Amino acid sequence: MSLDIAVMQVFNGISLFTILMLMAIGLAIVLGLMGVINMAHGELMALGAYVTYLTARGFERWAPGWMDVYLFAAIAFAFAATFAFGYVLERGFIRFFYERPLDTLLATWGLSLILQQGYRSIFGAQEVSVPLPSWLAGAWNVTENIQFARNRMFIIALALVVLGVVYGLLFRTRWGLKVRAVTQNRPMAAAVGIDTGRVDALTFALGAGLAGIAGCVFTMVGSTNPGTGQLYIVDAFVTVVFGGVASLLGTVASAFLISQSQTTLEYLMSGSMAKAAILVGVIVVLYLRPAGLFARKTRS
Repeated sequence: MSLDIAVMQVFNGISLFTILMLMAIGLAIVLGLMGVINMAHGELMALGAYVTYLTARGFERWAPGWMDVYLFAAIAFAFAATFAFGYVLERGFIRFFYERPLDTLLATWGLSLILQQGYRSIFGAQEVSVPLPSWLAGAWNVTENIQFARNRMFIIALALVVLGVVYGLLFRTRWGLKVRAVTQNRPMAAAVGIDTGRVDALTFALGAGLAGIAGCVFTMVGSTNPGTGQLYIVDAFVTVVFGGVASLLGTVASAFLISQSQTTLEYLMSGSMAKAAILVGVIVVLYLRPAGLFARKTRS
């Protein structure tokens, strides 16, 4: 493999890593805190993508002169819409299934089917796409053979900003301290006065909001349809379990390893064989380390 090809493969892997990381972080927060297996997480991503589509159509109709900056509004709207939907979903649906993981899995799977049909009824079964701002079109020519797409460079920068904000929220704020307390010992956290129900609701909403941002990011690289969320939900679950359910940094590292492995293997073999090889590798690692590759050591 030549140096130019190697550089492009690494860049493509980082591009895949950003979307996978945004999906997996939201899933890891929810799964690590509440033990909720949310099979509708992919549909929350699709909701963020459709909000981005509606934002683009709104700017095209009422503010065409501002199309170059609509994307920043779309990111905010996608996060706000999925955050609010996630909060209502947790308060009105998810909280009744705590301590019942199989029921939660089946209930959220049914919810994902309902949401998919809802998107199909509202937006149709066909794919929809959004226009890229002019400043994201084209590529940066590093050398004659190395070109970095501007939209993917923006996605990478956005993902790093989101990761920094989430890290700050969880490890540098009082609310983050409450989240970590509930994650480590829920009964004791409740005993010292932490409103665990409110923490659950806001944390689930944050995870949903991150999925919404992932959906917004997805519109920059592909078209959206009612089944869009299903493209990443399995990979996101694999990433979370592989990295360690309660480890945020482990999830990030896991997303990077899986995305880089996938792009490299897809260059050497077919896409389906690459997926199969990665799953075999994940199974072997989980057999040796059931808690995940980057799980924290705890006293038993």
